[in-house]
Amino acid sequence: MKRKSKYNVVVVGVGVVGIEMLRVLRQRNFPVGDLRVLARSTREITVDGEKYSVKAISPEAFDGMDIALFAGTEGEKGAAVIYAPEAVKRGCVVIDNGADFRMDPKVPLVVPEVNAADVKKHKGIIANPNCSTIQMVVALYPIHRRARIKRIVVTTFQSVSGAGQKKVNELWEQSGAFLAKKPIKPVEFPYQIAFNLIPQIDVFMDNGYTKEEMKMVNETRKIMGDDSIKVNATCVRVPVFYAHSESVNIETEKYISANEVRELLLKAPGVRLVDDPMNRSYPMPINAEGKDDTFVGRIRRDDSVKNGISMWVVADNIRKGAALNAIQIAELL
Repeated sequence: MKRKSKYNVVVVGVGVVGIEMLRVLRQRNFPVGDLRVLARSTREITVDGEKYSVKAISPEAFDGMDIALFAGTEGEKGAAVIYAPEAVKRGCVVIDNGADFRMDPKVPLVVPEVNAADVKKHKGIIANPNCSTIQMVVALYPIHRRARIKRIVVTTFQSVSGAGQKKVNELWEQSGAFLAKKPIKPVEFPYQIAFNLIPQIDVFMDNGYTKEEMKMVNETRKIMGDDSIKVNATCVRVPVFYAHSESVNIETEKYISANEVRELLLKAPGVRLVDDPMNRSYPMPINAEGKDDTFVGRIRRDDSVKNGISMWVVADNIRKGAALNAIQIAELL
């Protein structure tokens, strides 16, 4: 993309991710010339006191635009499948937050702290990874470079905002009903989510893992550029509004101590080390909400294997896990 003083930007979608994209563009002073906000229908929205006029999406809406940020609908009827090729045809570079293009070998899957150079390989579309994958690879890549990770076992504790605004609303409503001792009738989730855990995110596949879990397996290998890494994931929905937490266990090829991991992560881009458990200092979702960083703590040796390390990783799934990562990609462009 040619360097300009201003870039014409399209944001497609005004759910929780689309709104956060608008917020992050302003907060990071992205050099926006013309800004267009598109969705299925026309409306007016306000984000942090700033009014935006939302227009109905059409192929012509991408004329004259430089960058299109798709907030994350997916599937054959999703905006990205229908309109991303139209945007590219009109000279726009698409950064898509959905899953449609992530595993396409012609489409770079980018986390700027890990594989920024892959942006240059794009042919019009760049994919934004899954939120739970993003925060994990930000924390693990410095270790992989130093000691080469052979195996990852991860359990995620994913907030309801990862499933959209309606799921956030349902947690609010169910929490109120539970505390008032009123009956709870799940609508958006298959089961009660308030004061409960649901060990299923997305549909189950033939191998017994969910689609979300397999995203973590396949995306991690693609982003880190190593298909030999073994990844085992269990993804759980928890009654938290914002920020995903992950219990991550790794086995490395070379020995690396817990202190060496701390030293690496202390200097790693996008990472904030919060690791003083004796003083009850460790990452929590309430501390990560609204923050750009990926928080890492509870770093310790796993003595059950030769070169094992365990850690706890937390990040705002709507911010670093979606909107911020997409706009960091746009900044690279």
